[in-house]
Amino acid sequence: MSNVIEEKIKNYKTAPFDARFPNTNQTRNCYQNYVDFHRCNKALTAKGQDTSPCEWYQKVYKSLCPINWVEKWDEQVQNASFPGKI
Repeated sequence: MSNVIEEKIKNYKTAPFDARFPNTNQTRNCYQNYVDFHRCNKALTAKGQDTSPCEWYQKVYKSLCPINWVEKWDEQVQNASFPGKI
């Protein structure tokens, strides 16, 4: 993992502004970062690569998403019933 990514993760405070989600309602931002985290993990694991770059997405969705949503989605991912495309 590059030093730049390590520094970003290490110095992470809260979710940064994302121009794709300019509104104050951050529901879509939360969901998209959750999906991006799982896609990143799946892709890098399949290639046998280090998944630590995916931690960025995880930190963002954990700061944006309500815990009960994440718990529900995690359960759905485990049961292969998550409605999103991972």
